[in-house]
Amino acid sequence: MTTQEILIQARQTKTVLMLADPARRNQALFKMADALLEPANRQRIQNANDSDLQAAKGAISDVMLDRLLLTKERIQAMADGIRETAALDDPVGNVLSETVRPNGLVIRKTAVPIGVIAIIYESRPNVTSDAAALAIKSGNVCVLRGGKEAWRTCHAIVQALQDGLEAAGMPRTAVNLIEDTTRVSANELMTAEGYVDLLIPRGGSGLIRSCVEHATVPCIQTGTGICHIYVDKEADLSMAVRIIENAKTSRPSVCNAQEVCLVHEHIASRFLPMLRQALCENRAENEKQPVELRLDAQAATLIQGTPAKETDFDTEFLDYILAVKIVDSTEEAIEHINAHSTGHSEAILTSNAQTAAQFTSAVDSAAVYVNASTRFTDGGEFGLGCEMGISTQKLHARGPMGLAELCTYKYVIHGNGQIRP
Repeated sequence: MTTQEILIQARQTKTVLMLADPARRNQALFKMADALLEPANRQRIQNANDSDLQAAKGAISDVMLDRLLLTKERIQAMADGIRETAALDDPVGNVLSETVRPNGLVIRKTAVPIGVIAIIYESRPNVTSDAAALAIKSGNVCVLRGGKEAWRTCHAIVQALQDGLEAAGMPRTAVNLIEDTTRVSANELMTAEGYVDLLIPRGGSGLIRSCVEHATVPCIQTGTGICHIYVDKEADLSMAVRIIENAKTSRPSVCNAQEVCLVHEHIASRFLPMLRQALCENRAENEKQPVELRLDAQAATLIQGTPAKETDFDTEFLDYILAVKIVDSTEEAIEHINAHSTGHSEAILTSNAQTAAQFTSAVDSAAVYVNASTRFTDGGEFGLGCEMGISTQKLHARGPMGLAELCTYKYVIHGNGQIRP
C-alpha cells in the first residue's frame, strides 16, 4: 500500500479507537501480547530479524547491531511490556479539572486521545510493540515508519499485533506500518495535515532535526542524548565508578547512555585512574569492549587516553567512547552541561545535599539524577509501562512519554438552558 492509502485507513479508524471503552482496549492489548508469543508468529519474527541482521552486518556498527537484535528474551519482554501497559490506569476521560460557574455551567477539562499518532524510528524493533501498546491503551491509532535495517522485523511484529487486534474484535488498521522506507515516506508523514495529529521522531539528531525543520504537522522532539555525569569533590568515588560503568557500558547504543564525564579537579588525580582501571583495563582483561576515553588537556596529564577534540563534547557517540573533562567547580559543571547538553538526562554524584540541590535546580534537562545512573530514563523504569519516546522539549511533554502524554484535552460543558446575556 502507498503511504497515502495507509494514512487514509488510519484516519478512518480513528473514531473506532476513540469510542472503544477501556475494557475493550485492554482486551486488545492482552491479545496482542499473546499473538507475539504464539509459536508461529514468534518464529516469523525471529526469522525476519535474522534476515535483517544478516543484511545489516558490515553496514552498521556492532553496538547498532545489538539495537537491532531480537532474542527470545527480548520478544518476551515486548509481550510483558504490552501486558504491563494494559494494567496501567486508563487516561482517557479523566477529568483534569472541574469548575462550576455562577450561572450553573459545569466546565470539565477532560483527557481525550490525540487521534492518529505517527512514529518515525530507526533500528530498534521493540519500539514497534511499545508504540502500538501505548497508542491502543490511550485510544489512538498509530502509524509506524521503521528504518530500512529493521523493516522485515517490524513487519513481522506488526502482523502479529494485528492478529491480536483482530482476535479482540478491533480493526487491524489500528496499528499500521509504512511500507516505503525511503525519505519520501518520512516527508509524507511530516506534511500529512488532516491525517496525522502528532508526529514523534525517534532516532538520531539528523532525523529529529529534519522533522522539526520540515514538519507541518505537530511534532515532538525526542531522543538525542548527550548525557553528562558530574563527579563532585564530595562524591563516593567507588560508587561513582560503578554508576559510570553502568551508564556508559550497559548499553552504549541507547539515548540514555552517558557520553560525557565531568570531574571536579580536587578529586581528579584519585578518581580518573580508578575510572580508567574499570572502563579500560578491567574490561579488556574480562574480554569486554574497553571504553575509549577522550580526555581534555588537564585530564590527559593524569591518565592515558585519546586527546579530546572540541566536538567530542557535542557528540552522541552511541558507542564505547566517553569524553572526559575536569572542572574547577559545580558552577562550571552546570555551565558546561547547559551549554552542551541536548536536554535529555544528567547526573551529579555527591554526598553534599546542598550541592545536589544546586545542581538539580540549575541543570535544564528533562531528567536530573542524584547518585544514580542516567540509564533509568526509560518509561518502564519510571513506572509508565513502556514509552513512546523521551521528549527533550518543554511544551506538552517532557521526559519519558507515557499514556498521559499521548492524550490531549477538551472542555466538556454541561448546562440546563443557559444563554449568554
